[in-house]
Formats: sequence, C-alpha cells, structure tokens
Amino acid sequence: MKFDSEFFKREPVLGIVRGVSKTSLEGVLDSARDAGLKFLEITLNTDQALQLIESAVKKYEGSLCIGAGTVRTLEQAEQAVASGAQFLVSPALNEEVASYCRNKAFPYFPGALTPSEIEKAWQTGGATMVKVFPASLWGPKYFREIKGPFEDIPLMAVGGVTPDNIPAYFSFGASAVAVGGSVFSLSRMLNGEYSKIHDDLQEILFAVRKNLNTME
Repeated sequence: MKFDSEFFKREPVLGIVRGVSKTSLEGVLDSARDAGLKFLEITLNTDQALQLIESAVKKYEGSLCIGAGTVRTLEQAEQAVASGAQFLVSPALNEEVASYCRNKAFPYFPGALTPSEIEKAWQTGGATMVKVFPASLWGPKYFREIKGPFEDIPLMAVGGVTPDNIPAYFSFGASAVAVGGSVFSLSRMLNGEYSKIHDDLQEILFAVRKNLNTME
C-alpha cells in the first residue's frame, strides 16, 4: 500500500517495529493489520531489516503501508527505497536524506526535539511531518507551546504515547502519534504474544479515532 498523506491524516498512527525476527514477522504484522493499523515502520537497526521490509511490502501490499525507520544515511535511504519501503523515518534530520526525498517527492519524517531542530527539519524541505522525539521528555504540553510559533508545521509525537495521553497530544497540537516498544516489545515478538500487540493497538487506535471525531 503506497503512502498517502491525506489517508495518514485520517489514520494518524504509526507503528514502530524494532528487532522483529523473520519467524515472528508475519505474526506481528498480522496482529497489527487485524487491529486496524495502516502504517508501520521496520527500523533499519533490525537484523536483516531490508529483507524484512521487502517481504512485508510484498505480502501486505493491500493492507499495510510499510516504511523504513532509523534511516540515518543517504545510502540507507536508497537501500530502503530499493527494498520497497513506502516512507522513511529518521531519529534526527539528515540533510542528504531530506534532499533525496524532496527530489523524489518521497514521504519523509525527520526527527527533532528543540524549536531550532523542528524549524530546520521543516525548512530544509522534503518533510511530510516532523517527528518530535522523544516526546515523553516534556510531554503533551510541550506541543501546545511549540505550536504557538510553528502552527504551520505538522508534528508527530513519538515516545511514551499511551491511550491515556493521546487526547492531550492531539488537543495540544499533534497531528499524529507513533507507538513502538511499549506495544511491539521484544519479549512479545519473541514469545509470539501477538494477541497482546493486537489488543494494545486496538486501544490506541480507538483513543485516536475517538479524539479525532471529537475535534471535527
């Protein structure tokens, strides 16, 4: 499934999968798909990440939009796109990656935290949305403050997002949220505890959709 920015605005939840094995990949992605998640990244610091991305893109072409996370170099970006990744996510801004994505009109989520970093990540061009990471460091109220001068910059909260704080993140200005290790934990993936992944994702998606409906 190709990345569609308008669809992402309607389903603004990103799953971050780090450390998944080849044997547990299908169970993890099945649970995410069945819970209703539409966008998911596999981080490049996962063993055999490029092969996993390629396999996932082929198998879940019609139901999941699969991207590459922890993209830190231009070479990694090129390899991820060649493997079929539909979007790229970075922990911080890499200007070479930003330029590459801008030139290809390819979806890119650079990471930032401070006001200066957020502005640079957006002004460099090529960003679909700025990933505020780690959002848990200052919490939802930080988004209220940062959206004052940067009301035109779409922000995604990453790190420490829970069903309980999702309403605050959106009401204070976040355009999207991402969830990772708290849902896709290594132990759950290793032990095949896919129902726990499924149930947690359903709870998160319910909180997001309820909040979006309230804001309409």
